This record gives sequence, structure tokens and C-alpha cells, in this order.
Amino acid sequence: MQIDFHHGVTYVVARLAGFDHKAANTIAYAAQYVDDATNGGLIRFNNGALFSRISSAHKMLDYRNFNELANHRVWIPFHFLPGNGGLPADQDPQGEFIEKLICRPNSCVAQDVVRECIARQDALYGLHRLGITMHVYADTWAHQGFAGVNHQVNEARRLVDETGKTDRNLMTRLKGYFISGAFPLGHGAVLGNPDKPFLCWGYINGQGQQILRNNPKDFLEAAEQMYKAMQRYQKADPDAPVVGLPASDKLLIAQMFQTLTSDNRHIRHQQWLQAIADGKFSFGPATVSYQPKGKNSWKYLALKTEGEIDQVDEVFTYHPHFLTSDWKLFHDALQAHHFYVIHELLPQYRICVA
Repeated sequence: MQIDFHHGVTYVVARLAGFDHKAANTIAYAAQYVDDATNGGLIRFNNGALFSRISSAHKMLDYRNFNELANHRVWIPFHFLPGNGGLPADQDPQGEFIEKLICRPNSCVAQDVVRECIARQDALYGLHRLGITMHVYADTWAHQGFAGVNHQVNEARRLVDETGKTDRNLMTRLKGYFISGAFPLGHGAVLGNPDKPFLCWGYINGQGQQILRNNPKDFLEAAEQMYKAMQRYQKADPDAPVVGLPASDKLLIAQMFQTLTSDNRHIRHQQWLQAIADGKFSFGPATVSYQPKGKNSWKYLALKTEGEIDQVDEVFTYHPHFLTSDWKLFHDALQAHHFYVIHELLPQYRICVA
């Protein structure tokens, strides 16, 4: 999914679930920042203090990245959550180990990630972790059928559009995109098709299966389940009985998925923000923005830097408010999510990744 969903839709759903503007802003910013936190490593301060952070995305979300260790550390926990064939922890899907790694919508693994987030909400970074969790959770619908490793299961051929005809435009764009002889990573073989809310399309996957995808339907289901998850977060009960999206809001969300058809994700994002500002949703008008780098960004407010990339020998001025800054809390939440998924949750499903 792209910024229109991870930021715009996440904000809408959070407000509908009962969060106020400030909290929903934090959740939505964190959800999108998962795609923009491309720097990792140590932060050095002029008073001798240090802060260690990890990245949750590669530069430009490059699906040509073939660093296996980086794939396990970034793509698997944050973008292509293993689905274990949709089965619970005490069962294994038939076939080889790769079957456990393929992302599945609303899998038992994904539901466990949501449960853990709700259980740990008292942490200072609780809302930041909720945003991260909603990113990962939503991506299980968009990235279903693909795995966050270099494997032939991710290959795709005979790509078709919503009419069932060969998608010549995408086939042309794919020429020369991948390194010869290398298997694609994630959904690289179909570029951005899984991430665009308005597309209906299809392909034959690396296992020879004909796959038909209806993104508007899948994205609406993701929004519905996010709404339920965030209601349960509000109740501090992962098993609380909750209702679905309000009918009028759900209809508007569905219509926007189908009618906002620009290939430019930033244009679609601005259209969502305008709809929010115009008060088209039942929670009323609100002003929402997102700045990943530069002035007014979380990073700038924490470190007073406008740089896109941090230099290895860079030293930042330490400010006491750093410890409670949104940027620092986001990175704390990234670490907590990463450790839980890799070292606690996936081993329960007999999945071992770096």
C-alpha cells in the first residue's frame, strides 16, 4: 500500500474508531513513516549520548534489493509478514518452508501481532506501535501471495488488467527492471499493482496458479478490520466484540478507492487529505499533513536536521525533549515490534528468520 492508504485512510479509520485528532495523527504518521524510515544505525550526540535505531524500509522501497539479511530484517517483519498458510501456530501448511513465509491477508500471525500491540499499549510509544502495527496489518491484504525473500514464488507472468487482457503497459515497464537470472523480491515482479487501491488485475504466479486481484475489495476489507482492531485497542481488549465501519463512511471509503485513479500516490494522498479537510467523514473536518523529512517532520523536531541521509560521522545537538520526541518513540516502537515478530512470534509458528 502507499501513502494514500497508510497515512490518509489510517487517519480516517482511527478517527472513526474513536481516537481524537492528535492521537489519530500520531497513529497515521507512524503508519506511513514505516515506508520512510530508511536510515539505521547509531545517532551520536554532542554530550556523548547515543541512540540506536533500525530502518523499516530500504531506499525508495527498492524491490530489486538482494541483500538477504536486510530482507529478513526489513521486508519480513514490516512489509511481508509471513502468513503460515493462514493456519494457527500448531499447524503447518503443506509444501516447503516458503509456504510459511508467503504473506496471507488477516492471517493468524497478523492477528497475533495486533493482539500483542493491544496488550502493550501502556508503553510510552503505544500509539506509535499501533501505527506500525496497522501498516503491517494492512499490508497483509496488499501483499498477499508474495514473500519478503528472493524466491521464485514471487515470479509473475501473463499479467492482465481488469478486462482480462494482457497488461502491455506493465510488461513494457518491467523490461530490464530486474537483474538477469535473479529471483524477484516481494511483489517486484508486478511493481506497484498490489499497492494501488483502484486496480483490478491478475497474473500467473511462480507456482503456476492463476491469481485474480480486486484491490478495491481487498483494501476495503483491510480498512474494516483495522477499524475493528483500533476499537479493540480503545477497549484494551483484543477479544472485545465490536462492530464494522459506519455505513455512510464505509460507502465513501469504497467510492474513493474506486474513483481516485491517479497513478501518482501523492495526488491520491492529497485527495484524501482534502476530503478530510472538507468534513466528508462523520467525525467532521480536520487539517492533516505529513512531512517525512525536513522542517516540521518528526525527525527535525527531535534532531534539528533537514538531511535525507545521515552521515556516519555526524554529531547532533542533544535536547532534553529528545527522549519523549515522536521520532524517538517511533524508533522505540520499531525495535519492540521487530523483536517480538522475529524472536517471539514467528518461532511459535516454527518460522526462523534472521
